[in-house]
Amino acid sequence: MANNLSQKAWYVATTYSSHENKVAENIRRRITSFNLEDQVFRVIVAEEKVIVKDKKDKNGNPKEKVVNLYPGYLFVEMIMTDESWYMVRNTPGVTGIIGSSGGGTKPTPVPANEMEAVLKRIGLVDQVMLSKYNVGDKVRVIDGPYKDIEGEIISLDTNTNMVTISIIFFGAVRPLEIDFSSIERI
Repeated sequence: MANNLSQKAWYVATTYSSHENKVAENIRRRITSFNLEDQVFRVIVAEEKVIVKDKKDKNGNPKEKVVNLYPGYLFVEMIMTDESWYMVRNTPGVTGIIGSSGGGTKPTPVPANEMEAVLKRIGLVDQVMLSKYNVGDKVRVIDGPYKDIEGEIISLDTNTNMVTISIIFFGAVRPLEIDFSSIERI
């Protein structure tokens, strides 16, 4: 069955807290067994590494741990069809799909700008996201030492995911090269 990839969207499946990775793996296995590779594309548990305060590993380096940003939730990129919806919602461990009002109504996808923020936070920047930004767009820096500074895109490098923005810093216009995942459109 040929599908229109423009119908691809992100949905949020719910599960029991601390079972997210196991359920994500169950969905990935079922994608293959249901032969849905052309309808269900990515399954993501939004996790990031954080430094554990006042803890060191055996080499004296700061200790890190993986933290789930959204306990009880996982993100599924798919084309919403009867088959893909059935497979995801009936995967062992899935307790529901956000945006479905019941009675057989299919769920609504996560808005693209909200999903972009989640993907950027976990370091998953793709060409589709980059293609939505252009020279001249007004943006805000969302993390790092320049957090909350606003500027205008003056160049984009899609090979390195680096963006140069024009900012006003101490009264002077300056270029700032920054990773794409550190900006958002305003």
